[in-house]
Amino acid sequence: MASSTLDDLLRLPANERAEIALALWESLSDADREAEFVLTDEQKAELDRRWLAHVANPGAAVPWETVRQRLRNRR
Repeated sequence: MASSTLDDLLRLPANERAEIALALWESLSDADREAEFVLTDEQKAELDRRWLAHVANPGAAVPWETVRQRLRNRR
């Protein structure tokens, strides 16, 4: 994609960018989606480790709003 096209798209209002993102996602077939998200054995093991840690201590989870605010405060 030409960088000028991307720059133009990124200047659109949030709701229009979201609509475009959803339309692009929905344009992918199931095979396209699966081909792009094949996990390595290491990634699968890490996801399993994180899930087990969460099951063992669900109270340690941090709400998304808290994470988002921390990230915004880093700027």
